[in-house]
Amino acid sequence: MGKDFQRAILWVLLFTSCFLLWDNYQVYKGEKSFFYDPEVAQQQAQAQADASVPPVAAPSAKDVADVVPVEQPKDPVVVTTDRMKVTFDREGAVIVGSEMTQIAQQADWTEVGLAGLILGRKPAENLGNVHLMEMSKDRLYVAQSGLVGGNFPNHRDEFKLVSDKLDMGDSDKLDIVFEAQKGDVTVRKTYGFTKGHYGIDVRTEVKNNGAEAVTPTIYYQITRDSGKPVGESSMYQTFTGPAVYSSESNFEKLSFDDIEDNSASFEKHTDNGWIALVQHHFVSAWVPTQGIERENYAREIGKDVFSIGTMVKLPSVAPGQTVVENAVLYSGPQDQKRLEQIAPGLELVVDYGWLTFLAKPIYWLLAVLYDMVGNWGWAIVLLTCIVKLILYPISAAGYRSMARMKEITPRMKQLQDRYKDDKQRLNQAMMELYKNEKINPVGGCLPLLLQIPVFLALYWVLMGSVELRGASWIFWVNDLAMPDPWFILPLLMAITMFLQILLNPKPTDPVQARMMYIMPIVFSVMFFIFASGLVLYWLTNNILSIIQQWWINKTIAAERAARLRG
Repeated sequence: MGKDFQRAILWVLLFTSCFLLWDNYQVYKGEKSFFYDPEVAQQQAQAQADASVPPVAAPSAKDVADVVPVEQPKDPVVVTTDRMKVTFDREGAVIVGSEMTQIAQQADWTEVGLAGLILGRKPAENLGNVHLMEMSKDRLYVAQSGLVGGNFPNHRDEFKLVSDKLDMGDSDKLDIVFEAQKGDVTVRKTYGFTKGHYGIDVRTEVKNNGAEAVTPTIYYQITRDSGKPVGESSMYQTFTGPAVYSSESNFEKLSFDDIEDNSASFEKHTDNGWIALVQHHFVSAWVPTQGIERENYAREIGKDVFSIGTMVKLPSVAPGQTVVENAVLYSGPQDQKRLEQIAPGLELVVDYGWLTFLAKPIYWLLAVLYDMVGNWGWAIVLLTCIVKLILYPISAAGYRSMARMKEITPRMKQLQDRYKDDKQRLNQAMMELYKNEKINPVGGCLPLLLQIPVFLALYWVLMGSVELRGASWIFWVNDLAMPDPWFILPLLMAITMFLQILLNPKPTDPVQARMMYIMPIVFSVMFFIFASGLVLYWLTNNILSIIQQWWINKTIAAERAARLRG
């Protein structure tokens, strides 16, 4: 068996393995497999549902009030912690507002720096803080809970505020307690805030004051309009919408359009997981107690208004007895370390696209480097050095081929002049020359091709990681997740690309030679709208490549001089 055939077999096996790995990861994330068959999937889902946790027979999601709240609370309860300012409506004791007091709203990059001067735009004088949940004429985004299955208090009933203290102050914890009675049932809701955290511990106590046992079902839901988040950049679009997680189907994103036409597919009956509302850099999620039967639901309750929720079946409550249900409501930034601690799979709301399998290790390494140097920009520089070091043997071989190619350029020109009328003979002569000089004609492209997956994965890391939001590097670079407002980094990158061209062999074809000099200009224009952290990565890579290419060129020139002297 020839070496060429063996090499081809190895490439096929490598490609097949990578494809199967990618396909399995897509399934793990809850996406459809490349081999997805709707009929088979439906049969499997039905069989799984029949064999696993039985569905909640009654009540159903239809029993949850679907009246769209349109009025701002008349007598709101405002709670202040060290991280948030949370607004409650006494009707339902639900959260209708959450201000991130430590996270400022950002101006669009086209409104600042040179971009702002050119376009004649400038940011508003007072952008304020990020408001996640909100109830206003322009935005509806609330977190609700209540009981169904009888004459029980729900999110449409009036609750009485029991607590006196509404400001955390110097305390480590703050409990806000509401209470309501309807029929023979008293519901006591306690929202527990902890210093330094965005997660809220929600404790619901259900007391039966009647003479007969009751079996209520508690629901947790998030209601939101389908509009894009305030301040989202016009240069890119990210996912905004509901998400469901369970051990059976893992992470599943639902589009508002699919919910509207009742085509959204997700795990409805389970005893674990969570439901969430995801937007760029932020998330709100209900995490009920794990191991308890529940029913997930998603529905449109008004024009462009949707609810994502879960219903947890409580045990029977005997007369005079009290049943307690605990849940966590997280509403804040997509801090991956914290999300991992709250619930399995919650960190998956950080969307790294189809390159998640590569982006997550890159983020992990970036976080480790950040802990070492305390600056995300320098962490990116160190990451580039590490990637360059890992790829050094391969890139060195490619640069050696390029250096040798530069040496034989005059001989290549002679062959082109000799066989200018015989393309076939010219190709044969060129291949023979490459073989004799031990040159791989495509070796110079390999270092660039190996960098592309890392480059794309880093793009998603910078786009999706809230930790890099507003992270500065040095001088004018004050947000690595946004484009450079003064275009200095793209300009420096273009200069380094020109230097690389000077170190590489000049193509014998004049058209190709002109294209080489045009490419840095094209790339610099493209990089104007890329995150400055991404441009920093490519700039650092170019500088390291220039040093490596210069050293290899110098080494080969010395070897050639030694051969001539010998």
